[in-house]
Amino acid sequence: MIHIAVCDDEKTMRMQIRTMAVDFFHRKKMEFIIEEFPDGRQLLERAREMDILFLDIQMERMDGMETARILRSRGFKGFLIFITVLKEMVFQAFEVQAYDYLVKPVAREKFDRMMNRLVDAAWNAEGARLLVRRGTESSMIDFDEIIFCEIIDRKVYLHLRTGKVIDYYDRMERLESKLDDRFFRSHRSYLLNMQYLKSYQDKTAFLSDGGRGSYPVPVSRLRGRAFSEAVLHYMKERGV
Repeated sequence: MIHIAVCDDEKTMRMQIRTMAVDFFHRKKMEFIIEEFPDGRQLLERAREMDILFLDIQMERMDGMETARILRSRGFKGFLIFITVLKEMVFQAFEVQAYDYLVKPVAREKFDRMMNRLVDAAWNAEGARLLVRRGTESSMIDFDEIIFCEIIDRKVYLHLRTGKVIDYYDRMERLESKLDDRFFRSHRSYLLNMQYLKSYQDKTAFLSDGGRGSYPVPVSRLRGRAFSEAVLHYMKERGV
């Protein structure tokens, strides 16, 4: 399920973006939830993590740039799209890692082109999120949430930090190409997230999220040396 928010102090603009977003995701046959906010303060009061946020730059109570800075400082990792009447304002968007911007009045063709690029970016896992499609339902999952992945009979199982397991059909090679260097292919059927690695012994890596016990993941004999090198590289790169 993709969570979308539209934050603009103009009701007509909120409705316009909502209508275009609803139409776009219906055509893509992707499951979504969309919410509207009239100002930045109300948006910040909501704890739910959004996947896609349409944010007006110029609002009266709290402008979009200030709202975006606070959101990023709180760890917001979603796609941020600014809505503005002035293209010049968008140069400030680099500091809050905005994905793109839409100039008012928003043209449907421009909206659709941008959203197609956004979906492709999420699908190819550019950044730290994985887009998973299960039939007509789609979900965006942070890499940080994935403890390890396994494949059984052509089906991938993502074991998440919450204890939830998400399964869908894909090839391990395809999944591996979408993930970043914190993930290591320890076995033909397993990919583990090294940020959860706690110990390694007897060809088994033990992963833990700090609260739900230990997850043993096999490391094949042929991958043992590469695994040790990957762990050392990971620790060096992140200063662990």
